[in-house]
Amino acid sequence: MIRVLIAEDQTLVRGALARLLDLEDDIEVVAQAQDGRQAIELALVTQPQVALVDIEMPHLSGLEVISVLAKTVPQCRALIVTTFARPGYLKRAMQFGAAGYMLKDAEITELAAAIRTVANGGKVIDPNLMMAALDNDNPLSEREVALLLRAAEGLSTRALARELFLTEGTVRNYLSEIFSKLAVDNRQEAIRVARENGWL
Repeated sequence: MIRVLIAEDQTLVRGALARLLDLEDDIEVVAQAQDGRQAIELALVTQPQVALVDIEMPHLSGLEVISVLAKTVPQCRALIVTTFARPGYLKRAMQFGAAGYMLKDAEITELAAAIRTVANGGKVIDPNLMMAALDNDNPLSEREVALLLRAAEGLSTRALARELFLTEGTVRNYLSEIFSKLAVDNRQEAIRVARENGWL
């Protein structure tokens, strides 16, 4: 039996996935987590072979969950199952160690087949999303992404400078470069564009 953990914050979706997967002869759902922190806790206890992980969850994001699982439950392979068809998310998920990336509108038979593939050491990626990802390189540097993430929390230029150990002038220069790269005029637009592309 393939032992599966489901990490999904929407109760109906989580329950439906569990019920449908339990109908498969070779798949057993051993844990269901409603947020990222609980996913880590349950994985440590149940030691699943495959974790189905949503991207956006409370406490820890799906990307953070798969990064932690890679260190704490190394035999558990992560399969992202999300509504977000964003190439940037796919690239980041693979960089964080995901073994697959599927959309929630996939058929349950496709998901079950993906679980088997991932459990056997393979990788599964939605082909349309893979093609889109090839044409969707993130123009922002790691430092610019870090700054924009903090800006998304509503920090002022002064607070950003203090948090990132930079001068206010350097923060303004970074923001100006970000606006130029994303062809936007302000922070809100930059955050929106970066999020829509899965770069944040």
